[in-house]
Amino acid sequence: METINKKILLVEDDPNFGTVLKDYLSINDFDVTLAKNGMEGFEKFKKDDYDLCILDVMMPYKDGFTLAKEIREKNKDVPIIFLTAKTMKEDILKGYKSGADDYLNKPFDSEVLLIKIRTILARKVQEGPADNRQFEFQIGKFHLNSKLRFLTYDNQEPIKLSPKENELLRLLAVHENDLMPRELALTKIWRDDNYFTSRSMDVYIAKLRKYLKKDDGVEILNIHGEGFRLVVKSEVEQ
Repeated sequence: METINKKILLVEDDPNFGTVLKDYLSINDFDVTLAKNGMEGFEKFKKDDYDLCILDVMMPYKDGFTLAKEIREKNKDVPIIFLTAKTMKEDILKGYKSGADDYLNKPFDSEVLLIKIRTILARKVQEGPADNRQFEFQIGKFHLNSKLRFLTYDNQEPIKLSPKENELLRLLAVHENDLMPRELALTKIWRDDNYFTSRSMDVYIAKLRKYLKKDDGVEILNIHGEGFRLVVKSEVEQ
């Protein structure tokens, strides 16, 4: 995807590492603003619009987790990537709960960070404005009202979905006949991406398949290693 002029806020208290990373991202066509601590980072965030934030966790005056929460209060959608020397599971979970989209442990390969940035920005474009507005979907003979969490088949009595069933089906519907990346659902709905949450999502996928089996033209395909695809066939195809 096009990254020229995409604005990144980099908050890193190590001046040498911060400068090197800023230069690397700038060479790759990003517009990077560098802040040396959490307080300065938040001041810069308030004064400008950014497409993505990269936050060090261990910083003086204000740590990355606190900064992420403050950023989320101002903007709930801007992607956040944490950089940290911490590898404890509790810290990683805390990062996701603070609103992180991804997490990298130091030292890391700068090319891996670049791939993660481009993937996250592409995902935001893919979700698009419609993902924020649309709450009603026609899925074959089913109608989903995600505000009420009602799934209705052919004007029959609606099924009341659980919150996670509803969020997962809505995300699949947004990506109808296209790939819904597994990591997107885990990050967006479960705020985590590990073995246990992944298995939990598989359980919810199985539940949705049971609901949708009334319509032969609708199915959820497992795209191995990548995610799921909600396939809705037209009447001509059936």
